[in-house]
Amino acid sequence: MEADVRFRAMGSDVHIVVHGPVELAELARELVEELEQRWSRFRPGSEVSRLNARAGRWTQVSPSTLELVERAIEGWQFTAGRFDPTVLGDVVRAGYDRSFEQLDHASDRALPDSSLQRGTIGIAVDHVEGAVYLPEGVGFDPGGLGKGLAADLVAARVVDEGAAGVLVNVGGDLRSLGYAPAGDDWTVDIDPAATGHPIATVALEEGAVATSTTLRRRWQAGGTPMHHLIDPATGRPAQRGIVAATVLAARGWQAEVLAKAALVAGVTDGLRLVEDAGADGILVDDLGGLHPTAGFARFGQVSRSAPGVAGPLPLDAGVDRS
Repeated sequence: MEADVRFRAMGSDVHIVVHGPVELAELARELVEELEQRWSRFRPGSEVSRLNARAGRWTQVSPSTLELVERAIEGWQFTAGRFDPTVLGDVVRAGYDRSFEQLDHASDRALPDSSLQRGTIGIAVDHVEGAVYLPEGVGFDPGGLGKGLAADLVAARVVDEGAAGVLVNVGGDLRSLGYAPAGDDWTVDIDPAATGHPIATVALEEGAVATSTTLRRRWQAGGTPMHHLIDPATGRPAQRGIVAATVLAARGWQAEVLAKAALVAGVTDGLRLVEDAGADGILVDDLGGLHPTAGFARFGQVSRSAPGVAGPLPLDAGVDRS
């Protein structure tokens, strides 16, 4: 028995395939939408928005948001700060001050201002009280980590409810558990430029895949093309010669953190970071060259190049306008 559901949530296309009853696919949809309500920085009533509004004070949150914050801190630690969940001020100063659907991607505009600063080291989590402390003047933005963790939590719940297998894809952050409807592994195409010509195809029984790319979520601000992936070392959109990073890891949130960190690290340091974490991946440089980790071939085939990403990119290259 197979159930399939597609919808929009967390600012992304979501696709969930369940090896099991239809009602479990609907449960998965409800869970993703519930997590979006808690974690979106664009919803004034979300728990993340309340955390930011109450910076400098303890704020009670749900168990899933406690985990979100803990995973964010953990990701910052094991990437030596290359992933930083407190770059919200930098993201806003780059022009991403509203939901991506509301941005005018083609027209230029003045860059907005923000007084928010980075400060992951000052965040604290209290499991007894179910509360989080965000330092005053610091902004928390889960970004892609929320999508990866959502895929993890939803996949685990669906299998706990009796599914033989599930694949949860939240905007390119995928988590698989169990078996595909045909009884074999899940097959995933990696296509960061959305060209229809994957740079690789991998097979997963249980694990996660996440892609970070500068080929999407691009806009013009202050006379400069911008994207949403901030390099914490500079506070500006990353420019390290990589346009996409895909990582395979045990958990979706881990794959997402490593993909983002590898992209801002550059090819050599990015590959080393992924391998040191016990994961595998493939990086795409700005000329279309592919750089897999030593163990990536265990999971599938790699193309010789990345069609559609070589050379200078136009402002709207790969932008998801759906």
